[in-house]
Amino acid sequence: MAEGMLPYLQLSGPPYEQGHQQGTAWAGQIAHNLELYFHRFEVECKLSPSEARERGARYFQAIREQNPAYAQGLEGIAAGSGQPLVDIATLNVRYEIVYHQFAQDTPPVYPAREAPNGCTAFALMPAHSADGHLWLGQNWDWMEGVQGALQHITEPDGTRILAFTEAGIFGGKIGLNSHGLGLCINGLVSVGDNWAGLGKPFHLRTYEALRQKTLEAAQAVVLEEPRTASGNFLLGQGAQAVDIEVSPQGVCRWQDERQLVHANHYLAPERYGIEVPPIEWLDRSHHRAERLALRLGEVEKPGLEDLKAALSDRDGAPYAVCRTASPEEYALGEPYRTIVSVIMNLGTKELWISDGPPHENPYVHYQV
Repeated sequence: MAEGMLPYLQLSGPPYEQGHQQGTAWAGQIAHNLELYFHRFEVECKLSPSEARERGARYFQAIREQNPAYAQGLEGIAAGSGQPLVDIATLNVRYEIVYHQFAQDTPPVYPAREAPNGCTAFALMPAHSADGHLWLGQNWDWMEGVQGALQHITEPDGTRILAFTEAGIFGGKIGLNSHGLGLCINGLVSVGDNWAGLGKPFHLRTYEALRQKTLEAAQAVVLEEPRTASGNFLLGQGAQAVDIEVSPQGVCRWQDERQLVHANHYLAPERYGIEVPPIEWLDRSHHRAERLALRLGEVEKPGLEDLKAALSDRDGAPYAVCRTASPEEYALGEPYRTIVSVIMNLGTKELWISDGPPHENPYVHYQV
C-alpha cells in the first residue's frame, strides 16, 4: 500500500463470508479499535467492559431479528479476527452507546472533548456543478487513533459498493453503489436518544441504505421506526438529493435547488418537536456548516478541485471544516481530527478519498 493511501479491502460473497474476509485481513486493526472503544466506554460513558458487553449482547439479539444478514456479517468478523462475538457486536453499536451518553450529559461530562462535533457533509446539485452531475462529499472527523478502510464490496445480487468503514464495523457508513446511490452521515444528539430502546442501530441503517437500488428505498430504511438514536443521513441519486435528520422524537427533511450542507446540529429542531440538550460545541458545528456553504457558493459551478478546496478549509482551526487536533485534546490524550475526506460523483460513480485531513493528504481515486 502506497504512503498516504487508506487501506483498501475487496469483499464478496454472502454476509458471513464478507465479514470473515474483513476479520481475517484486518485482525490487528480490529483488536486495536476494540481496545480504543472499550477504553472510551469506560472513561466517557462510565461503563465497565462487562457493562458495555451486556449492552452489545442485548443489541445483537435485536439485530438478529432486524436483519439476520447483518448478524451473520458480525459472526464472520468475529470468526475471522478471533475476537469474541459479543465484542464485535458491542463495537457495531458503539454509536448507540456513546451518543446515548452525549444525550444524558447535561452539561457534558467532558466539554473539552469534541466527541460528535466533527462531520461536515454536502450535496451539490447537477444544475450547479461543473459537469452536470450530482456530487456528495464530507469530512468524517473522529478519534485520531481509530483504524478505518475503504471497502469494495460485491453483493450476491451483483450490486457493487465503495464504502468507508471502521475496522470491525460491518457494511460501510459513507459511500456509493453501482446504482448511483450515495450516502453521507453526521452524528446528532437529542434528549430522546436511548440505547435501551434497541431500535435498528445507526450502522445497520447505513449498511441497508447502501444496498438499495433507489433513493426512495434508501429513505425508507433511514425513516423506519422505531428510532432510538438520532442521526443525519444525506442521500442522493440521479438528479435528486435529500437530507434527513432523524430522532426518536421526529424527522426533518431538507432539499435545495443548489446545495445541501450539514454538520452536527439540527437545522430547525423546534419546528419538528425535537429537543436538543445544551451542548457547548454546537457553535463550532454551526461555523463549519456556514464555512462549507460559503466555500461551495464562491464558485458558480464548482468542479472537483473546488470541492477539494472547500473540504480543506481551515478557517477556525483547529475546529475547522478540515479538522486537526487541539493542544488541549493532546493534553487529555484524546485528539480528534479529520480521519477521511470523501468526494463522490454519483453520475460517473467515482469516489475520491483522503487518508487524514485533506489540506495535507492527497485524495486517491476509485471507481465503483
